[in-house]
Amino acid sequence: MRKEIARVENVTFAYPESEKPALDEVSFSIYEGEWLAIVGHNGSGKSTLARLLNGLLMPSKGTVTIAGMELAEETIWEIRKKVGMVFQNPDNQFVGTTVKDDVAFGLENNGVPRDEMIKRVDWAAKQVKMDAFLDQEPHHLSGGQKQRVAIAGVLAVRPEIMILDEATSMLDPIGREDVMDTVRLLNSDGAVTVLSITHDLEEASKADRIIVMNKGRKLKEGKPELIFSAGEELTRIGLDLPFPFKLSQELRNAGIPLQTNHLTEQGLVDELWTLQQRD
Repeated sequence: MRKEIARVENVTFAYPESEKPALDEVSFSIYEGEWLAIVGHNGSGKSTLARLLNGLLMPSKGTVTIAGMELAEETIWEIRKKVGMVFQNPDNQFVGTTVKDDVAFGLENNGVPRDEMIKRVDWAAKQVKMDAFLDQEPHHLSGGQKQRVAIAGVLAVRPEIMILDEATSMLDPIGREDVMDTVRLLNSDGAVTVLSITHDLEEASKADRIIVMNKGRKLKEGKPELIFSAGEELTRIGLDLPFPFKLSQELRNAGIPLQTNHLTEQGLVDELWTLQQRD
């Protein structure tokens, strides 16, 4: 039985300047060790959800529970120790003059002793392959390197959940894949539970489970294969299906006997190779 690490229950949230709620009666759970992706077009409510889970916003109605603690004014700081967030633009997270200072920032705020801080900074930097850059100034780094440093800063605090809020959207394809490979490895090693907020369905296809948001409500929830089986419904709300999935559909429509619509390029290539060998 999977252990529930967080729960959003009947949550509604409305911004003061908006006539309609950004979130309307949303409920779901996050389980320890999983990778959960929340997808949706701009304005669907997915980033509002991220901020509620980290206590940056408080629900208008309903409850948010993290590690058994209900989000409230008196629990907010303990909850923020449990949930780390990596934002879209890594430059917005840099506060130190060197990579080492930046990774240590959250530890200093939490009053971690210096000896323990040094160990955690070294460990976190090694996890994201940035240990050779600890004495460099952040502005000398590439976009992908900056995002890895931002991830290291979150990891050093040892949260139970890491939220990636459109964390790869400003990176080039190589930088994006580099960052996602790093997070996937940390997740598969059991270092952290991951919640990915994204509009990129190709990125979401690698998650264990996907929640689709539309106009502030939960539209669908399930494994990637189930979610993408409703392809037309996803495109109708402004989401673009992963390229390997669309290509698989086109090839099957053209009469190539593929067994499935693939979520990864490698899976599609492997089946095409198998078909060719049979011929």
